[in-house]
This record gives sequence, C-alpha cells and structure tokens, in this order.
Amino acid sequence: MYLKANILSLFTLGVSALPSVKRTTLAECSATAAWSGWSDIKHAFIFGDSYTQTGFDYTSTAPSAASPLGNPTSPAYGWTSSNGPNWVYYLTFKYNASLLQTYNFAYGGATVDSDLVAPYTPTVLSLKDQVETEFIPGYTGDAPTAPSAPAWTGADSVFAFWIGINDVGNSYWKGAEELATLNSQIFDVYSDLVGQLYDAGARNFVFINVPPVDRSPLTVGQGSDSAASEKADIATWNGLVEDLAASLKSNNSETNVWVYDSNKSFGAVMDDPSAYEATSGLKNTTDYCTAYENGTSEQDTLNPSCGVPVNEYFWLNNLHPTSPIHEVVALEIADALNVAPTVC
Repeated sequence: MYLKANILSLFTLGVSALPSVKRTTLAECSATAAWSGWSDIKHAFIFGDSYTQTGFDYTSTAPSAASPLGNPTSPAYGWTSSNGPNWVYYLTFKYNASLLQTYNFAYGGATVDSDLVAPYTPTVLSLKDQVETEFIPGYTGDAPTAPSAPAWTGADSVFAFWIGINDVGNSYWKGAEELATLNSQIFDVYSDLVGQLYDAGARNFVFINVPPVDRSPLTVGQGSDSAASEKADIATWNGLVEDLAASLKSNNSETNVWVYDSNKSFGAVMDDPSAYEATSGLKNTTDYCTAYENGTSEQDTLNPSCGVPVNEYFWLNNLHPTSPIHEVVALEIADALNVAPTVC
C-alpha cells in the first residue's frame, strides 16, 4: 500500500534561484476558440495526489496576484512530497506565460474513488471528493462557497489531473480479470468527474499519466515479480488515460486536450539524468537515503551517511521523487501548452 506523503518542507526557495532547463518541440493539433494561447490563461484548477499536493485549503485564503497559490504561504511552494517545489509551483511561477492563479485540490494518498480503491486512511480526499465536494460547490453556480471564488471562464482556465499512482499501487497485485473490471469501474468514475467539470464550463484539459513507479525503491524492494506486475498495470492505466482524453475530445469538439507522458520523462531521467538540464546534477536514480526520507532543512542538505546531497538523489524516499524531475514535468507541460493541443 502506498502511504500519503504529507511532508512539510522546511525551507523556502525564491523564483530567482530556479535553474533553466532545455525545451522540446511537440506535435500540433488545432486549438478551438476556447484556447487563444497559454499566455491568456488566468486560472489553473489542479487535481491529484501527493505528487501534486501543495496543501491548498479551498476554504482559506484564495489565490491572488500577490500569492498565486493562495495558501499555505510558508514555505512559498506549500506542502509538497518533493523536498522543495513540485511541478505545480514551477508551472505557476516559472513556466507560466501570464499571471496564473492556481487552485490545487490535490491530496496526498488520493485515488480516483475511495470506494473502489481504498487510500491508506479514510480521511484522504479522493479525486471524486476533490471535484464533487470542493471544486463544484466552491467554484461553480450562482453562489460559490469558496472565499473570493474567481469569475473564471472556460477560455481563461486550464484543468489538470495527475492521478493513478495510488490506484495502481494499491491494486496492481490483483489478478488480470479483477484488475480489468476494477480499472473499467475507475475510469467510468474518472470520465464522469471530467464530464462534471465540462458541464461546469471547463474546456481546456491536461491529463498526466502514471510514471514508472514500478522502478521506485518501494516496488523494486518487493521483487521482480511485483515490479513486472505493476509495470503491466501502469501500461494499462496509461492506455486508459489516452482513451479518456480521446473520448473527451471526440464527444466535445470545442475542448482542447493535452496528455503529458510522465512515464517517458521519468524513465528518460532514471536512465540518463543528463537528458534534461534540471536533472543533470542527479547522482543516484535508483535508491534513497533514510536520513533524507522525511524531508530536510535545505534542498541541498548533505548527510555524510548518504554520500551525496539530497538534491542529487532522484528519490527522496521509497516512492516520491525530489524537485528536479518536477521541473521537467512543468517545463514540458508548459511547452505543450505553448504550442497546441496534443489530442486531435
């Protein structure tokens, strides 16, 4: 079972300290009238699990020009599982093309639907909870309940999802027949939630697939059979993400849809950290050091027992990566948003 990483990083990092990374060129599809460009997006509504969480509370201080993530404000990038900024922070502050106010509903340990795949504790807010009990009542309708709810439109907003790591991690060991039924049920819910957002006015959607957590220390430590089983289920899940994105576009021609392949970028970095400038300083892409696993006081903390500083490890702990790969995710998503939709 995957555990929620509700790690409160203890240090701050200014935007000026963020290094640059090289860019890529992506294939183009035609954008609709609901997308005039990344530079015109004012709001990001984001859903997911610990890879995405920043600790945002939709009942507290709202995002603003002075504080684009809203809350919490200390550290500046919120509560993450990456021992520093995660991809949401980088997308909002470094790879944004405008003032981007980000509403991040992600919750560590989340699955799509807790009734289908139980999280590590019942208090975890699933994707279903994030959409139905927070976003819908808080940011839609004539009387939204969230403080200072923005007057967002489909054309000035993007909706992003990074979910599935815990769904896969908490079920990949089931037999093929049971998994087939379960994944079908999960994606029925996932599709319905996306449909609710569409009905509320969302038109621009980003889906991030599941990275190769079969190569995480958690799964590798369980043996080759576990790694192979999880890898197979990840491949199935990621195919279903592609199907969901294609169906959304096919059934709603005015939407703009992107799928980001985190499985590919994570794998590339684990194979060769120099694949991206942001990850070129990584020295260890297979293990983690227990002295670092709960977070450190500085992003470059060095404990002699670990051999290298924490930011030279790909893995902070047995499941969660450090900040460098998060910057890659943000960069490549921004590159795609700067070009055109990836689902035609």
